[in-house]
Amino acid sequence: MSVVGVQGEERHEYTKAESRHIRRRSLRLLGSLLSPMRPTLALTIVVVLISTAGQVAGPAIIAYGIDRGLPALLEQDWFPLAFAGGAYLLTGLVGGFLIAWYIRLSARISQAVLIDLRKRVFLHTQKLSLEFHESYTSGRIISRQTSDLDSIRELLDSGVNALVQGLLYMGMTAVMLVVMDPVSGLILAVALVPLFMLTRWFQVRSQVLFRRSRVVSAKLIVHFVETMTGIRAVKAFRKERRNERDFAGVVEDYRDVNAKVVGLFGTYEPGLMLIGNTTIAAVLLFGAFRVVDESLAIGALLAAVLYTRRFFDPMEDLAMFYNSYQSAASALEKISGVLEEEPSVPDPVKPVDLWKAEGHVRFDDVEFAYTPERVILPHFDLDIPAGQTIALVGSTGAGKSTLAKLISRFYDPSDGRVTLDGVDLRDLHPKDLRRAIVMVTQEAYLFSGTVADNIALGRPDASFDEIVAAAKAVGAHAFIESLPNGYDTDVNKRGGRVSAGQRQLISFARAFLANPAVLILDEATSSLDIPSERLVQEALQTLLADRTAVIIAHRLSTVAIADRVLVMEHGRIVEDGAPAELIGGTGRFAKLHAAWRDSLV
Repeated sequence: MSVVGVQGEERHEYTKAESRHIRRRSLRLLGSLLSPMRPTLALTIVVVLISTAGQVAGPAIIAYGIDRGLPALLEQDWFPLAFAGGAYLLTGLVGGFLIAWYIRLSARISQAVLIDLRKRVFLHTQKLSLEFHESYTSGRIISRQTSDLDSIRELLDSGVNALVQGLLYMGMTAVMLVVMDPVSGLILAVALVPLFMLTRWFQVRSQVLFRRSRVVSAKLIVHFVETMTGIRAVKAFRKERRNERDFAGVVEDYRDVNAKVVGLFGTYEPGLMLIGNTTIAAVLLFGAFRVVDESLAIGALLAAVLYTRRFFDPMEDLAMFYNSYQSAASALEKISGVLEEEPSVPDPVKPVDLWKAEGHVRFDDVEFAYTPERVILPHFDLDIPAGQTIALVGSTGAGKSTLAKLISRFYDPSDGRVTLDGVDLRDLHPKDLRRAIVMVTQEAYLFSGTVADNIALGRPDASFDEIVAAAKAVGAHAFIESLPNGYDTDVNKRGGRVSAGQRQLISFARAFLANPAVLILDEATSSLDIPSERLVQEALQTLLADRTAVIIAHRLSTVAIADRVLVMEHGRIVEDGAPAELIGGTGRFAKLHAAWRDSLV
C-alpha cells in the first residue's frame, strides 16, 4: 500500500516505509531547531498551563458565587460573594497577563526557529554541488525560502498557539465538567463520538486538498519565476499568449483546490456547531430536571452549561490549525529533503595543502557519466604541463565543457582521477583549489554592487590600484571610466547597467585579479565584439604566459594564441598538436579552420 506524497512540485507515490522516513526526517529537523530553545520552551509550557487553568476556573467560581454567595448574602454575609467576585477578577487579570507573556515567548521561539531555518537552507544550498543546482530549478529553490518558510511561520506564529491553548483548554474544561457534574461529563463523552467521526472525515479530506494546494502554489511560483527570468526569450519568441494560457490553467487549478477547501470547511464548521449546540441542549435539559428534583444546584448547572459550550469553542481554531499544519508539514518535508541532500562533490576528510600551485593538470584514465546511460568521457587521458595554453575545439556535446568542469572540480570523475601538481583534486584543500583554478564562463554573472566590488570578487583584499591594473590588462578600463561613477558605479541587478560584452570584460578582470595557476575560459569571448576580442587576445598573450590555460571556443581566432590544440569528438581526443601544425594538415581542425576562414570572406 502506498500514500500520496509531495516532493518538489510533483506528486509521487510513497511507500509506508518512505513516508515514515520523511516524517522522521521532518521531526528530526524540527527537534534540532527547537533544541536550543529548551529553557524558553519549558517556561512557555508553565506559563500556558497556569493561564489556561485561570481561564477554566471561571465557571466554577461563578457556580460558587451563585450556590454559596447568594444564600449567604440573604443572611447578610457578603464575604462568599465578594470572594467569588474578587477571585473571578483576579483569575481574569492573571490569565490576561500570562497569555500576553505566553504570546511573547512563543513569538520569540518561532522567530528564532525561522532565522535558524532560513540560514540553514541558504548555507546548505550554497554548499551543494553544481549537479544539484543544475537539476533543481531556481523557482523551486525560491519556493523553499519564501512560500514554504511562510507556511512554517504561520504555523509557529498562530497555529501552535491555537493547538496548545485549545487542547489544554478542552482537556481542563472536560475535567472540571466531570468534577462539577459527572452526568454532564457523561453527556459530553457521548458527544465525542460524532465529534471524532466528523473531525476524522475532515482530516482525511483536508490532508489531500492541502497537499494539492501546496503543489499548485509551488507551480505558480515556479511558472512566474521562470517566465520573469527568461523574459527576453519570452518576448523574442512571442510566448506571451502561451504563457497566459499556461498560467491561467495553473491559476484555475489553484482556485479550484481552494474552492474545495472552502467547501470542506463549509461542511465541517456547521457540523461542529450542530454537535456543540445539541450537547449544550442535552446538558441543559437533563440538568434542569435534576435542579427541579433538587439533586443539582442551579449554579452547578450554569457552570456545566458554560463548560460544555466552552469545550467546543476551540474546535474551529483547531480546524484552522490543521489547515496551517498540513501546509507547514508539507513545507517542512520539502525543506528537510533539501537539507538532507549531500554534496556530490564533498570536501576532503583529510585535505592536502597546496600553497603555491604550478598548474600541472593531468587526467589519469578518467571516466565520467552524468547518468549510467550518458557516458561523456570514456577512459580519458590527458597531460597539460604547467604554463601551457591549450585550446579545446569540437562539435557541441563533444565533452569540452565537461572537461572544464572536472578541472574546476564542479564534478568528480566516475572513475580515475584528475590531479593538480600530482595531488588528486578530491584530496586538495577547497581553499587551495579555488585559489589555484578559476573558470570564466559565457554567462559572466555580475552581483549587485559596484564595478570594483565585482572585479575584486576573487580577492576582496585587493587594493584599488590592483583592481584598476586588472581592468587595464583586459581592456576594460576605458569603458569603466566612462560609466557615471567609474569604478564606483553600481552595476545594478545582474549587471543590467552594462552590456553583455562589458560584463564579460569585467569577469575577465575578476579572473585575472585572482591570479590563478590554472585559468579556464569556457566560451568566455562569445559576448565580445571584434575590437573587444582583439583587446582581450592581446591581453591574454601576456597574462597567460606564466600560467596554465584551457580555452574552449568556437571562434577559431581565439585559438590562435594557444600552444596546443585538442580536437574532441564523443569524449575522445581525435587530434592533438600546435595550431600551425594542425592547420597545415588534412584533419578535422584543418577543415574547421578553412570553413571559418571562408566565413570571414
